[in-house]
Amino acid sequence: MDLGLAGKVAVVTGSSRGIGFAAAQALVEEGAHVVVCARGQEQLDRAVTQLRASAVSGARVEGVAADLATAAGVASVTDLAVSSFGRLDVLVNNVALARGADLESTSDADWQEAFDQTLYPAIRASRLAIPHLRQQGGAIVIVSSIFGRESGGRMTYNAVKAAEISLTKSLAQQLAKDQIRVVSVAPGSIIFEGGSWWKRQQADPAGIADFVSRELPFGRFGRPEEIGAAIAFLASPKASWVSGTTVVVDGCQSRMF
Repeated sequence: MDLGLAGKVAVVTGSSRGIGFAAAQALVEEGAHVVVCARGQEQLDRAVTQLRASAVSGARVEGVAADLATAAGVASVTDLAVSSFGRLDVLVNNVALARGADLESTSDADWQEAFDQTLYPAIRASRLAIPHLRQQGGAIVIVSSIFGRESGGRMTYNAVKAAEISLTKSLAQQLAKDQIRVVSVAPGSIIFEGGSWWKRQQADPAGIADFVSRELPFGRFGRPEEIGAAIAFLASPKASWVSGTTVVVDGCQSRMF
């Protein structure tokens, strides 16, 4: 299926590996120009090289090293997209980090970090993207989690992912008049080399095998490319009547109706 993304311009945050990289790859494979970002230059350079090898229909890939926990870092990504391509059609908000345990042992700094590294980048990037998206319409996709819809995972992660889902609905209602769609994607447990589930599997293979058997009905983790494909579709004109909702992509892991 041609998703109608050829020649569109997309920003994907947190895109040097995992779900962000898979989303960027799905977009360039549809012919979209993509701007990717990461904090580390070396990892970013590898991602840009791989993505350029996947590009079709003249799609271009640009990368910028940026700390998206800062307003200046977020602005550098949007600025690169507009200066390189003259427009912006798609924003994929993907960065996330949340540490801590129970309430008594989770410090104010842990809570602040969760918001700075997850929710504020989505707010700031969306705010900067809207004037450009408004010129021709477009889409914002926010990568949330099944644990923004139900309990599970760290408490800080639950809170910021639930906030992203709430942000999705609010933005969608505000921006429909401008022909801008806003959708969140809620992945389940996704594994990729270097990611948190991969690290846990290396440290405790028997424990993770038990988790898979108990919690994942298909008997395996999800793969980043399965989320990336969903993001590309939701960002595309083919999803023109999908806005203000959360699309769960979890292999039937979650319990919520």
